[in-house]
Amino acid sequence: MRLPAFLALTLSVLTYPFACNAQATPSDAPVKVTVGAYVNDIQQPDFKSNSYAIDLYVWFRWRAPELDPYKTLEFMNRDAADDSNLREPFYDTPEVMPDGSLYQIIRYRGQFSTKFRFDTYPFDTQTLKVVLEDSIYDVTRLVYVPDGEDGVILDSGITLPGYTVGQPSVRVSQNRYPTNFGDLSEPDEETYSRIVLSIPVTRPVVAMSIKIFLPIILIVVCAALVFFVRPRQVSSRIGLGITALLTLVALELSSGSSLPDIDYLMMLDKVFLLSYLFIIVAITRAVTTSWHGTDAKAEKAIAHDDRLWFASVLGAYLAAIITIAWLTLAQPFG
Repeated sequence: MRLPAFLALTLSVLTYPFACNAQATPSDAPVKVTVGAYVNDIQQPDFKSNSYAIDLYVWFRWRAPELDPYKTLEFMNRDAADDSNLREPFYDTPEVMPDGSLYQIIRYRGQFSTKFRFDTYPFDTQTLKVVLEDSIYDVTRLVYVPDGEDGVILDSGITLPGYTVGQPSVRVSQNRYPTNFGDLSEPDEETYSRIVLSIPVTRPVVAMSIKIFLPIILIVVCAALVFFVRPRQVSSRIGLGITALLTLVALELSSGSSLPDIDYLMMLDKVFLLSYLFIIVAITRAVTTSWHGTDAKAEKAIAHDDRLWFASVLGAYLAAIITIAWLTLAQPFG
């Protein structure tokens, strides 16, 4: 009996370091925090100020009692100018789930901000985001995991006037900060787990086409009548073109009142520029023909050429509009 006992003791001594390492590995691994969200309502989308209000519930499940991820959670894109946000946990202390994990749910209602892109306006799809990140623990201590494939769920009663709300999505990433924030005990760079809840909203194509493009079409049609006014009516031809031009300028100023100041051309801007060019060509044609003779023969020749000008200019205008629309809508924008 001594030999087996001696062998067992020797074996335990030899394997002790490996056993210690095997036990130490799980404790060194970051705590996985399962996160899910239920969006209760979306309000006040203001694309001019790049802001919107969201009312949502966020729940957490984790297995490290020393951590309170619902307390250290930070909403990274919360609108700093808004002080009316509401943040309240459901339970005073985390609940224990049947599988032994801890559970807590919080309700948050506040204003969020995201920099929108308007390249394809008015056919743009915007993404309303809620960005979550832990304010204390980096990826060596805590990582987020979405709660299933549908980590974010929308309330079935959500409606956003003027927009179509799409299917939400959730994405987990690691956000690296190129600084230790002055903490000498930390490395030069810190990386935190980040979870992004995304809700796409789209403007209705038919309604926006009628509201925005129909007035432009009517103005261009009125300007095209320059080619059909009798050449001897020079003042009427030029006056019709100038009136259409001024009306188009006023329409452009009013159409951009709900959008922020941006340093690039939107699809709508390009349509306006082409419409300006069409009207200027029509006015130029009226001015140049005013110097020709006013006899019946000359007037008939000018009227015949006006029809050719009309067909050529209108064809070029429509081809340019279709090309711009295709090139703009075909390329992806983040």
